[in-house]
This record gives sequence, C-alpha cells and structure tokens, in this order.
Amino acid sequence: MSAKTLALAALLLAGAPAAHAASAPAPADPVAARAILSACAGKDSFSDPAPAAHVYGNVWYVGTCTVSAILLTSPQGNVLIDAVTEQAAPSILANIRAAGVDPRTIRWIVTSHEHFDHVGGLATLQRATGAKIAALRAGLPALTSGRTSPADPQAGHIDPFAPVRVDRVLRDGEVLRVGPLALTALATPGHTEGSTSWRWTSCGGNAGCQRFTYVDSLTALPLGSYRFADHPDRVAMFRRTFARVRAWDCGILLTPHPSASDLIERMAGQAPLRDPGACRTLVNEAQDRLNKALKDTTPRP
Repeated sequence: MSAKTLALAALLLAGAPAAHAASAPAPADPVAARAILSACAGKDSFSDPAPAAHVYGNVWYVGTCTVSAILLTSPQGNVLIDAVTEQAAPSILANIRAAGVDPRTIRWIVTSHEHFDHVGGLATLQRATGAKIAALRAGLPALTSGRTSPADPQAGHIDPFAPVRVDRVLRDGEVLRVGPLALTALATPGHTEGSTSWRWTSCGGNAGCQRFTYVDSLTALPLGSYRFADHPDRVAMFRRTFARVRAWDCGILLTPHPSASDLIERMAGQAPLRDPGACRTLVNEAQDRLNKALKDTTPRP
C-alpha cells in the first residue's frame, strides 16, 4: 500500500478517538524491517544507508542503519522528523521516494536534538524539499549557528553542521499541524538544551488509532573533561526530564537511535510494537547511566 493511500485512510480516521484500540498493533511490514536488519548487520556508521520501511498507519522509517528519520504522511502534506547526517541526505531522500512520497510535498522538518548525527543533513534536506523548519527556542542558538552549545556535555568533541533558518519557534506543548497531522512538541532537555520529543496519533493501521511518542535521547554522555558532578544544574535538568517521560503513556515508542528502543526489531515482529512499559524502561536505563557517570567522577577542587 502506498503512502498516498495510507494518508487518505489516516485523513478519514482523523476524527477517531486517540485512545489505543483494544487489539495490539502489528507492524505494517515486517519483511521490510527484516531487510533493514540484514542490510545493517555489522554496520555502525551514522550514515550507513538502510532501506525504507512502513512502521504503522501513516508512519514510515526512512533513516539509516543507526539513526532514525521518521516520515509522517497526509494528503495535505508531510512531515519529516530528523535529518541524520549530511552524508546520509541522498539516502534519506531516496527512502522518502521509496515510501511513495515526493520530497517536495514535505511541509515541515522538525528535529530531536542539535547534534550533527540528527541535524547534519537538515540544510541539505531543507533545500531539496523546500520544507520549513520548526523547533523549540532552546535549540535555536545551535541550529542557527551550526555549533553545539558550550554547555553541552559533548561540546568541543562533536562535529559542527551546516546552520539552518528556523521558520517557526514552538513552545513546549505547542501543536504543529499539517492537514490531519498534529504533532505536539515536548521539551525533554538534558542530552542537549533543545532536546525535543514529539507525540502524535496515527490512524489507518491494523489496530485503529495509535499514539506514537518519539522520545529524544536521554543519555548522559560526557566527552573530554566534562564531569557531571561539576554540573548539578545539568543533572537536575536530566532528572526533571526523566520524571516527565516516566509519567507518559508513550504508546508506540520511537527513538532517534533505533537501537535505544529495539525499534527495528519491533518493526520486524521480534517483540511487540507497542509496550506499555517502554518509556519507563527507557528512563530506567538512562537514569542508571547518569548515576554511573556521577559515581565515576568527582568534582574538581
């Protein structure tokens, strides 16, 4: 089934309740997901191309082997979440076409966080699609300069990226709409100041309307001489985000790195696509990593 047909189905069902259907959602195309697993075996580059795969309803995976890009389709235009690396832009565009979508029909591109592996291809994809970019205010300095914030735990040890023009500044909890698509921007700072998670409802799949949550990276990853014990404000930022995400009913969980949530394996039918405890599990793992980072370091004198 093409993305256009699925988008029409989503439009017809847009008025349906957002609550989960009683039956568990099945992945739309396990064969395509297994093709990703096969093509990506042993590969760990951010830019290694992967084939496109239909996730559910009007949701498509169009990213690489190790970094997600998510395409949401509708008859009134489409939305792309994340842009991967500059080197991956040609494969992202090819995957969008493989999903049956003309890249020029993408109306908005939004992002998870302002690191090169997620926004490195943003400028190229903006030019190729003509799409506008929306982001939370906290992410603007990095997105418009192409450099991570000096306060970022990875600052000075992560590649710069081409700066972009941000066309719309969103508030936490604000909804971005394209026809029947309605994406809610959710601030989840910690990994970067502008870290943003996204929530929407997808209809037209095999189990009716389903909530999706694209939860941004929660990992506390210090590089170089950065020590979290020296930055209690950053630690508090992470802990507030952990508490927020832990309380969510995430529905079908997606993550900027698919391995963080076994996304491709779930798309392949190797585990349930929807797990009621998925967000709690994600937070528990991130919290353990932060606690370990704090134990492994001591404040500077």
